[in-house]
Amino acid sequence: MAFTPFKPNTLGLIKLTDIDLREIVPFIDWVFFFMAWRMSGKYEGIETVHDCDSCKMGWLQNFPLEDRPKAEEALKLFKDAQEMLREMLDKKIVTVNASFGVFDSYSKDDDIIVQHDNSKTVLPMLRQQHAATDGFCYSLADFVAPQNDYLGAFATTIQGVEAYAEIFDKDDDVYHSILAKTLSDRLAEAAAEWLHYKVRREYWGYAADENLTTKEMLKTQYSGIRPAVGYPSLPDQSIIFALDPILHFNEVGIELTENGAMFPNASVCGLYFAHPQSKYFMVGKVDQLQFEDYAKRCGKSPEVLRKWMAANL
Repeated sequence: MAFTPFKPNTLGLIKLTDIDLREIVPFIDWVFFFMAWRMSGKYEGIETVHDCDSCKMGWLQNFPLEDRPKAEEALKLFKDAQEMLREMLDKKIVTVNASFGVFDSYSKDDDIIVQHDNSKTVLPMLRQQHAATDGFCYSLADFVAPQNDYLGAFATTIQGVEAYAEIFDKDDDVYHSILAKTLSDRLAEAAAEWLHYKVRREYWGYAADENLTTKEMLKTQYSGIRPAVGYPSLPDQSIIFALDPILHFNEVGIELTENGAMFPNASVCGLYFAHPQSKYFMVGKVDQLQFEDYAKRCGKSPEVLRKWMAANL
């Protein structure tokens, strides 16, 4: 997968604090918001519905009669979420922070070596053992050159969610407590989408001429990829501990639990790849031979690593 690496406009770690929430909100993927509420339907145009009855009825008529009760429920949920967003904005209830950067990097077999803070961090990657549709077994390391290349890393977080949800918990208002948490989860993902857009066009700049709508971005029609920790191509949650010295989580308000979970829960982290052929894929199951090699590259015993990779064994 030979290509010419694109030198970033800005190299090294950057921290953004108190990002304007108004910039983040347009990047919310409402499909996944509804899925979190186990509402799997498509509600195109829901954001255009005003509070008047005629507007509401006009939108509901787009659905078959049997689907209208669910659509009406989705509309109420969406309106409640919009009201909560306005409160978050007006009262500055939550804060959006991010830590990210593009770093000198190179690959060695299935490892990616990241150079930062006058040191090196090795990020071991896993490889598919069942070929993708194009007949190739992918590893994320394939998208970084063996020398003189770059890798991006990021973390976004929504601060203040827990204290806000606790207000509802004290009143036994389960609905609004869950609404606050699910909305904040989507805001963390929206912040990651917004930040990736900024990185592609400005900080890294490899897609400076990109001209996509938000809808097209949410469909991942951009160049490059942004796999998050725990997702199919980066399934080992323990890799997050290797990202900590690169991104300095605590400096933007993120703490890691011993199980590799981020706190606040409304936080996302992962990697940026600019390789023009980079693609999302699922590692899937790995055999014992790869598992033992991966454990060795991670510097962990197979017994310890097994708990992190149970789903892939």
